[in-house]
Amino acid sequence: MSSAASASPAPARRSKIVIGVLASCGIAVSLMQTMVVPLLPEFPRLLDTTRSNAAWLVTATLVAGAVCSPVLGRLGDMYGKRRMLLVALAMMSVGSAIGAVSDEFIAVLVGRVLQGAAIGVVPLGISIMRDELPEDRMGSGIALMSATLGIGGAVGLPVTGLVAENLNWHWLFAGATLFGIGEILLVRLVVPESSLRSGGRFDVLGALGLSAALTCLLLAISKGNDWGWTSGVILGLLAAAAVLFVLWGCYELRVVAPLVDLRVSAHPTVLLTNIASVLIGLAMFAGFMVGAQIMQAPEDTGYGFGMSLVVTGLVLLPIGGAMGVFSPVSARISRRRGPRATLIMGGTVLTLGNLAGSMLHDPLPLVVFNLTVVAIGGALCYGALPTLIMQAVPPTETAAANSLNSLARSLGTSSCSAIVVALTTGSVVQISGVNYPSVLAYSWVFTVAGGAALLAAVIAAATPAARRYMPVTAQVATAIGQSR
Repeated sequence: MSSAASASPAPARRSKIVIGVLASCGIAVSLMQTMVVPLLPEFPRLLDTTRSNAAWLVTATLVAGAVCSPVLGRLGDMYGKRRMLLVALAMMSVGSAIGAVSDEFIAVLVGRVLQGAAIGVVPLGISIMRDELPEDRMGSGIALMSATLGIGGAVGLPVTGLVAENLNWHWLFAGATLFGIGEILLVRLVVPESSLRSGGRFDVLGALGLSAALTCLLLAISKGNDWGWTSGVILGLLAAAAVLFVLWGCYELRVVAPLVDLRVSAHPTVLLTNIASVLIGLAMFAGFMVGAQIMQAPEDTGYGFGMSLVVTGLVLLPIGGAMGVFSPVSARISRRRGPRATLIMGGTVLTLGNLAGSMLHDPLPLVVFNLTVVAIGGALCYGALPTLIMQAVPPTETAAANSLNSLARSLGTSSCSAIVVALTTGSVVQISGVNYPSVLAYSWVFTVAGGAALLAAVIAAATPAARRYMPVTAQVATAIGQSR
């Protein structure tokens, strides 16, 4: 579709299909983030490498996603969101194919980097929905797309566990390859290209500066527990990140067509929503990270249930189901009360679920119920966050703004990982010569997550109402881009 074409919404009868295809793309890329987690203990043997190197198969994916998401978002605003969506899915498919045929650590690491780079699919899909869906479908579609980040992780655990226990690990990557190719075909057949373009030149220097700053910051966060928070390397990375962010910000304020419009990002609604997003990411993923550990821990720990990986995944399936069910509920609440009210409600539910998890460790149905409440709160929040952002930014900035918000959530989940590791290794009990986190350690994990959720709800309450940007025609959007 040319940029001069009319920006008409997708026909109502196709809206559900478009939403379904885009949501399946979101689930696909979210699966990539955690698909190797069950195999981490085995990768040193499988790839003839060290345990420290094997951890990079998760860290590299996280860093690649954080770096590429804002870049893909900006390119989507400039050159077409569907086009960049296809590019992201192609990178995921190529990365998966590399992992499927290789037994070399470096090759598999490259594949994991390409898989992580595709996380920009989620904000791109949200922006396509804003441009193409009729208003009565837009809210529920965006809420579902946003929630796929959690749904994929929850559904992926039993799937990857089943493969890890019964098949060769290469089948994980082979299945991801086929999944990616199928998504590319579906997007080409079903999803229209948005005619809204910002135009202008791509800010290469801004992209390099942001990538360098994020790489330093995320490496420090993700490796701080392994390398020591007071080690020279971690302190050096944090200092480098601070300097690079300051230099990058100064540059972005002066360039004509910046990668990230910091003046828009500094708008109170956008800024506070992104801060709340960091806290929401931390509060929601804490339960996801420790839930499986609690289920698999021996009963002698006083809290564990001694389950296998596959059974654990099946028991925790309600988490993914709850996010899928409550994402449209989030959209309905936002339509009636506004997304800010939904975010406050979601933060409150997250707080209650986490605080209950900090105190109630038995019986099993109660533990699963608490984790499901956390998932419900996460679904309500994740559905409201992109709506708040899109109400506060021009239509030609939606992909970049949503990518920045996705980055904020990634920072929250990265911080969550570091906090969980620090707390669960700080207090342990020994069972049959093996150290396991104590029940006190898990209580602190949920308490910290509950505090983060409560602070997010308070920030949401303090967030001013956004000025709603009305849809613009493609001609106006093109004129805006040419004037920048």
